[in-house]
Amino acid sequence: MGKPLIYEILEKPASSSVIGICSLIWFFIQKRNIGYSDVGLSYEAAMEGGQYWRIVTSAFSHISLVHLVFNMSALWSLGVVEQLGQIGLGVEYYLHYTLVLVVLSGLLVLGFYHMMIQKFKVEHFRRVTAVGYSCVVFGWMTILATKQPSSKLNLFGVLSLPISFAPFESLIFTSIMVPQASFIGHLSGIIVGYSIAWGLIHGMNNYWAITMFGWIVLVFALSLKHTGSMELRFIEIEPVTDPSLPSVGVVASRNGRTLQMDVFPRRGVADIV
Repeated sequence: MGKPLIYEILEKPASSSVIGICSLIWFFIQKRNIGYSDVGLSYEAAMEGGQYWRIVTSAFSHISLVHLVFNMSALWSLGVVEQLGQIGLGVEYYLHYTLVLVVLSGLLVLGFYHMMIQKFKVEHFRRVTAVGYSCVVFGWMTILATKQPSSKLNLFGVLSLPISFAPFESLIFTSIMVPQASFIGHLSGIIVGYSIAWGLIHGMNNYWAITMFGWIVLVFALSLKHTGSMELRFIEIEPVTDPSLPSVGVVASRNGRTLQMDVFPRRGVADIV
């Protein structure tokens, strides 16, 4: 018989908090009937529309219940990282490098999209929309596989995978269970995970984590203000009028209390991953 759930939650406080946040966001998304294009990360919205806040919202948002359950089940198992302080991991390490994984994996996804669009001329990737915590999950799978290769990854409480092969086994499993799963997103998480595990990205401490978090909050708020996605009265940005730029339409949001800037001409439904 295993430990009571409350004890496991106390042993994995960071993982448990992220699971709670992602679950609440999923509930809010379902309640408000929010779609992929509202919270997801796409090249068109982020790089051309300046909606950099999507790097954060896309990571913590899930539309599909199956996708949420898979990611949170894997994350719960990966919470063992918080208990491995004796090998240089632990709760602080987990929090520090979760920040790194969220930001760098999102930027790497955009980098892959940029390469596909600019170098290979595949316009499809301009509107592909990524959503979900999979980048971070695959990153932690990779770190744990490198640091503690004898560990096991438990999914749904019934499927146990050797952690050394988990990133690639999970990639196949996810592709079967969630056909729209993003190969580029998962690959980005794996690449950033190896970069952390091999020491290519290192030196995070409380000072740098707080500094990085502060910059994330600032960029998040400024990009929301700049794109008109949220009204922030304490941030003022001087408008610039340029007749050579395309016109910008203003449309009311769902709740009727805020305004959203629509900088793109209306196109077909975006591709979803």
